[in-house]
Amino acid sequence: MKKPFNSIATSSQTHFEESEEEEEIESSSEEEKSDDTIDSDEEEEIERELAEVTFGELQKARADGTDSISRKPQTETKRRRANKNRPMELSSKKPVRSFRQVIQAPKKVVRDPRFESLCGNLDVEGFRKRYNFLFENNLPAEREEVQKQLKKARDPKVVSELKNHISWIDKQLKFESAKNTDAVILSAHKKKEKEAAKHGKRPYYLKKSEIRKQRLIEKYKKLKASGKLESFIEKRRRKNAAKDHRFMPYRRPNNNSEQ
Repeated sequence: MKKPFNSIATSSQTHFEESEEEEEIESSSEEEKSDDTIDSDEEEEIERELAEVTFGELQKARADGTDSISRKPQTETKRRRANKNRPMELSSKKPVRSFRQVIQAPKKVVRDPRFESLCGNLDVEGFRKRYNFLFENNLPAEREEVQKQLKKARDPKVVSELKNHISWIDKQLKFESAKNTDAVILSAHKKKEKEAAKHGKRPYYLKKSEIRKQRLIEKYKKLKASGKLESFIEKRRRKNAAKDHRFMPYRRPNNNSEQ
């Protein structure tokens, strides 16, 4: 009964030993191949270096054996673009900078004509004189046309749009008239101050509040000359009374008097 057991054991041992021998042979062959590849690479490098050495240096090295051939240090070749408009190829091993100029585009120069000396200085008086026809002729004529359209319109949306347009024109005309009066007041004041400066007096500059007061005085003078001053004052009084009435407190109910 013991013989078959021994025969099986011997067969497994022989199979295991054969596999170990095969592995050792394969590993030794791989090492030899790797050594051969390394030697071949080194030989190729030496051949390349010798090809660059001059004939005189080779003769000295062979004659004395003292002069050793100096190997050139391996320097990284700079990558160049085939064309300046193409992107440069970079290795993926090196980290890329977070901010870099990919395309060399020309910078856009933004110029504001208000602050550029190339555009010249703004002449406010000349500008107002050149474009005064808009407020004297165009806007009043446009207001009359919109007023005619408002009478014919029946759609509530169109009516509201036309009313808003009329109110906008009125605001523009009112604002421009106030500007014109301020300009007239300032010009008259400057003339007076120039004459006073000739006599050695210091110039006095008007404040905005003083300009506003003079504007109101001019307005009252015009209304008085046209005979509309009393009606204007009455309208202003009613308007102010309505404003004050909103802030007046209501009478508190007195329960004792009712009882």
